[in-house]
Amino acid sequence: MALVYSTEGGRMCPQCRQPQSACLCAQQAKQAVRGDGQVRVSRERAGRGGKTVTLVRGLALDADALTALGKRLRSACGAGGAAKDGVLEIQGDHVERVLEMLAREGHAARRSGG
Repeated sequence: MALVYSTEGGRMCPQCRQPQSACLCAQQAKQAVRGDGQVRVSRERAGRGGKTVTLVRGLALDADALTALGKRLRSACGAGGAAKDGVLEIQGDHVERVLEMLAREGHAARRSGG
């Protein structure tokens, strides 16, 4: 049974059993690397109202580095986009340009899909 409250420390984190004020679980989860290291760049249109987006999956970067890379890629493509769940989304069909940028930054990216 997990400890959730202590009279000494108040609310406790169920994972690390530390007081909520001293818990580091949320920080560690945010800094965790989500990608597997095999960078794949693809184009997708399904489920997006007919709009084409370029997706970059598998980057072995933490959340802050992923956001910074996404900003540089969006600026180079002149497009909008977002970083969601370890996947970079760039509005429009920019697969070739993204592959070039990733190669310049030292990522071994491959084209995925048709």
